[in-house]
Amino acid sequence: MIKLVFIHKEGKFNGNSYLIDGYLFGAPRSLALYVIENNGTRMLIDTSTADNADRIIEKLKEFKIYPIHKIFLTHSHWDHTAGVNKLKTLMKDIDIEVLASENAIDNLKKPAAMNNIFEATVEPLDGVIPLKEGDLIELNGLKLEVFNFFGHTMDSIALLDEENRNIFTGDAIIDKSGYNYITPTFMPPDFNESELLKTFQKLRDMRDKLNSITLAHFGVWTDGDFEKILDGMESFHFDTKNSIIQWYKENLSSKEIAMKYFEKFIPKSKIVEYGLLDNLEMNIKWLLEGLKRSGFI
Repeated sequence: MIKLVFIHKEGKFNGNSYLIDGYLFGAPRSLALYVIENNGTRMLIDTSTADNADRIIEKLKEFKIYPIHKIFLTHSHWDHTAGVNKLKTLMKDIDIEVLASENAIDNLKKPAAMNNIFEATVEPLDGVIPLKEGDLIELNGLKLEVFNFFGHTMDSIALLDEENRNIFTGDAIIDKSGYNYITPTFMPPDFNESELLKTFQKLRDMRDKLNSITLAHFGVWTDGDFEKILDGMESFHFDTKNSIIQWYKENLSSKEIAMKYFEKFIPKSKIVEYGLLDNLEMNIKWLLEGLKRSGFI
């Protein structure tokens, strides 16, 4: 029997890495942040929003990985970048390096367009160190390799930790917050399906180097769970995309599409029972905008 392991608890989950819950929208398991530590040097992956910065600091201290020295941004969407300036203020005695894709630099310097799409209030980020595919980030001997994982955005990057057979992918592949809640990644403003398919193949080509994948939304999927994501990510993309397009063509409202999505793809989730359909509808609106901007509807 294939072992299935989904790690969602905060704390250390391999030889060098920690999970911290980013509590996006105040909800647990809605956004995962990760810290990689090696011989006293620490790097945070993504930041959540500024209102969660104090809690993140508390968790860093609880796990004895405070302070951090670098922040790695998987892409320029607001929920991954909005906490950078607040965290830097709270750790003002540390000259924290911020790293992101070379394609993200302009988006981070001028976030107004992104803010408008998501009704966010991200502040400009200057002095971000640009990264390209093949770059190595070294944390006191631990080498981490950067890969372009375009598609979800055209500035999405992943980070391969070959020593621990793990890859950090942000939102680039899929959003899977537990066994019963899963959503696709075709978000605005620059979703690109052809690049996403290349990313799927790039990840499949790494299969022999990996036994876990860390998702921003949410958690660490290992062993059999990791294999299931790799085997099903492409068909899930097309199934959800084609279904949402069909429902849109039927002139259904975003709330009606959200209910259809719930019934077809996540019927075992508790979103209706817990009164969370509005959150799914918000996500559906963003997915529709991603499809519109990329010319599918």
